[in-house]
Amino acid sequence: MARTHTMESATTMESNKRYVVLALLFIKVYFASCSVSHYSIPEEMKEGSVIANLANDLNLDVRTLNERKMRVDIIANKKYLDVNKETGELYIVEKIDREHLCITKLSCYLKLEVILENPVRIFNMEVEIVDINDNAPEFRRDVIHLDVSEATAKGERFSLSNAVDPDVGTNSVKTYYLSESEYFNIQVQTGRDGSKFADLILTKTLDREQQAVHNLILTAVDGGTPARSGTASVIVRVLDTNDNAPRFEKNSTKVTISENSPIGSLVMHLKATDLDEGSNSDITYTYSLYTQEKTQETFNLNPTTGEITVKGMLNYEDFKIYDMEVIATDKGTNSLSGQCTIKILVEDMNDNHPEVSIKSFQSPVNENIELGTVIAVVSVSDKDSGDNGIVDLSIPKNMPFKLRESSDNYYELVVSEPLDREKVTEYDITFTVTDRGSPPLSDNETMTLELLDVNDNVPQFPQSFYTIRVMENNAPGALLSSLTAFDPDLHENQYLVYFIIEKEIANTSMSMLFSINPENGNLYALKTFDYEIEKEFLFHIEARDSGSPPLSSNVTVHIIIVDQNDNAPVIVSPWRAHGSVVEEKIPRSTDKGSLVAKVIALDTDSVHNSRITYQFLQVTDATLFSLDQYNGEIRTMRMFSYRDPRHQRLVVVAKDNGQPALSATVTIKLSTVETAVKAYSDMTEMPLEYDIFSDLNLYLVIGLGSVSFLLLITILVTIVLKCQKPKPSKTAAPCRNSVISERNSTIADSTLVSNDAYWYSLFLAETRKGKLVVRQPMPKGSRYIVSSIPRGTGLTDTSDSAASTLQVRGSCALFD
Repeated sequence: MARTHTMESATTMESNKRYVVLALLFIKVYFASCSVSHYSIPEEMKEGSVIANLANDLNLDVRTLNERKMRVDIIANKKYLDVNKETGELYIVEKIDREHLCITKLSCYLKLEVILENPVRIFNMEVEIVDINDNAPEFRRDVIHLDVSEATAKGERFSLSNAVDPDVGTNSVKTYYLSESEYFNIQVQTGRDGSKFADLILTKTLDREQQAVHNLILTAVDGGTPARSGTASVIVRVLDTNDNAPRFEKNSTKVTISENSPIGSLVMHLKATDLDEGSNSDITYTYSLYTQEKTQETFNLNPTTGEITVKGMLNYEDFKIYDMEVIATDKGTNSLSGQCTIKILVEDMNDNHPEVSIKSFQSPVNENIELGTVIAVVSVSDKDSGDNGIVDLSIPKNMPFKLRESSDNYYELVVSEPLDREKVTEYDITFTVTDRGSPPLSDNETMTLELLDVNDNVPQFPQSFYTIRVMENNAPGALLSSLTAFDPDLHENQYLVYFIIEKEIANTSMSMLFSINPENGNLYALKTFDYEIEKEFLFHIEARDSGSPPLSSNVTVHIIIVDQNDNAPVIVSPWRAHGSVVEEKIPRSTDKGSLVAKVIALDTDSVHNSRITYQFLQVTDATLFSLDQYNGEIRTMRMFSYRDPRHQRLVVVAKDNGQPALSATVTIKLSTVETAVKAYSDMTEMPLEYDIFSDLNLYLVIGLGSVSFLLLITILVTIVLKCQKPKPSKTAAPCRNSVISERNSTIADSTLVSNDAYWYSLFLAETRKGKLVVRQPMPKGSRYIVSSIPRGTGLTDTSDSAASTLQVRGSCALFD
C-alpha cells in the first residue's frame, strides 16, 4: 500500500509541474501581448509615409520577420496601415481622414495588433490621428431670412444660424464677422460645449419706406493656421407698419364735363398713394359729410378705384357747378386718411338731337317702276337754334334713289336708277339727319323697300347645244338626259314647262320618238333605235315659264345613235347557190402565188364593228394555200404535186372587230383537174373557160335557168326604176345593169359595190360553166362594181354561150 501511495504521489507531482509550466508560459505571453505602444501622426499623410520602425521599437530581429509571418490587424473598416516585413517599418497604405474616421470624437485613435508566429507574440498598439485644419466653417443654410418690423426698438437681438467646422480644437470655428451696416451688428457668443454662435443686434431704427430689404454677409472664421472661413447671406426684410397716411396728387382739382353726358361716363379718376404696403396701403374712397346730396346723387364714386362717373342726367340749365370733398382712408390697424376737394363744371352742349319723321312710304313696288317715281316723303326738325338747329338729310350712297327737297324741311325720295329684283330683292333705306352743331348730333330712321317680281327674265339653259349619245338597241322609255333650265324670277314667273318643238323626219314626228317630262326636263326615248337605220336626230326643246305674258327659250338637242356590234358579217363572195359549201375547180398546173378564190364579207355595222379579218378555220393542207387576212384572197403557196389529194377542203371564217366579235363561215371545196387552163395575171383581163356542165343532169339545168331568168327580170326592173329618178351628174355615166349604194359595200340585184380604201382584185366564179374575168384595179377613189353579165355577151370564146359571168368593173358603166 505504501508503494502504491508513493506512485500516486509521483504522478501528482508530475502533473503539477506541467500546470506550472503552462501557467508560466501563459503569463509570459499575456504580458508580452499586453505591452502597448503609442504613436501620433497627423491626418492626411501621403500613402507610403513611414510611421515607425516596429522591429526596433519591439526589439525584433528584422531577419526573422518573414519567417514569423509578421502582420498587422487594424480594428477599422479599412486597412489604413501595413508593415514592411523586410525592414519592419509601419507605413500608411491609404490616406487617413480624421473627420471621416472619428466623426463625433474630439480625440481619434487607430488601434492595431502586430502578430508574430513561432513563437506567437501579439503586440497591441494605438496610433493617434492628430487633426489638421483641412475643413472650412460651413453654415447649414446659405441664406438666412429674417423678418423685422420697422417698429422694432433699437438694441433688439436676433439669433442667427451658427457655422459648423468638422475640425476640432483651435481648428474649429473661432469667431464671426458681419458686413458693414449702419443698422445691424453682431455679438459672438460661446455655448456650453465651447461652440461659437452670433447674435444680430439692431443698432438703428428701421424705415421700410426708405429701405425695405437689407442684405448682409455673415462670415465664420476658424482658429487654424492658415485660417479658413465660410459665409452665409443674411436677408432682413423690413415689415411694414401703418405709419404713412394716404396722399392725393393735388389737394384740390377742377374738371369740366359736357351736359347730357351718358350715365356711366367717366368724369375723372382720383388717385391717392400710400407709402405703406399690404393692408396699410389699401385705400378706400368716400364722400365727406360736406358733400351735398344732389352731388352724390348725380355722380358716383367708386370706393375701390376712385373713379367718378356720371350717375344722373346732367343739364346745364339746372346745375352748372358741382362741389365735392373726397376722403382716402387706408385699411391699417390704426387707419390714416387724406382728403381733396373737387369742382365739376358742366359745359353747355348741343344736347337736342334732330328728328326725322317718315310721312309716307310706298312698299312693296314692282321692279319695273318708272324712274322719278316718289317712294317716300320725309320731314326733319331740330329744337336747337343757330348752327345747332340747321340739319342735313342723307341716305346711303350707291343706292338707286335720291332725295329731292320739296319744301322747308320736307324731302321726297324718288327712283333714280332702274331696279332689278334679281340683283337686289329689297333695300334697307336709312334716313340720317345731322345738325351742324359742334359736335354734330344726328338721328336716323330705317325703312325697308321690297321689290315685287316681274316676268322679265327668259329661262336659261346651261348650254346652248346638247349632244347626247345613245347606244342602239336601247330599251324604250330609257332616260337619255336631264335638260334643266333656270329662271331667276319668282313664283309662277319661275315655274317652267318643257316640251319638244315638233319636227318631222321621214314622216315621223319627234314626239313619236322622244318624250320630255314637262316638269323637270327629263328626256326619254320612246322606241328602240337601230344604228343601221337611224344615225342621228336633231331637234329643239323649249322651256317656257308661267308668267304673263310667258317667256321662253329653246335649246338644240343632237341625238347621236352609237353603233353596237349587232350585225354579223355576210359572205357575198364566192356565190353560194345552196347552203354554205362552194365547189370550185382549179387546174392542177396552177403556178405558185396564183389566185384561187377570194372571200368577200360585208358588215352593216360601222367603224371598227365593220372591219373584217379572214382566217382559215380548217384547211386540208396548210402548206398549199395562204389566206390574206385583210382582203380574203386565197392563193397557192406552191405548185400542186402528184402526191396532193385531188380534193381540197377550205373553211374560211370572216370575223368583225366588235366586242364581242361576230363571224360567218364559208366552205370551199376545190377540185384539181387536168384540163389545161390558161394562166392569167392578176393585173390583166383575160377570159378563162372550163367545162363542167356535162356532169349535171337536165333537171339541174332547168332549175338554174329559171333562177337566172328571175334574177335578170329583177335587174331590169331595178334599172327602170333608177332611170326614172332625176338625171345624175354628167361626171358619172348611168348604170345599165347595176344598183349603187352610197355607203359601205352592199349587195343589190346581183351587183357588188365597194367604197373601201384598199383595192380589190376579185376572182369570182359561178358554180356553173361560165367565164372567169379578172380586171385591173381602178384608180383611187373609184367604186368597184361586181355585176352579173348576161350570158352570150361575146366575152367567151367557147361554144357554150349560156354561161353567166361575174365581172369586176371600175366604173358605173357596164362593159359589154
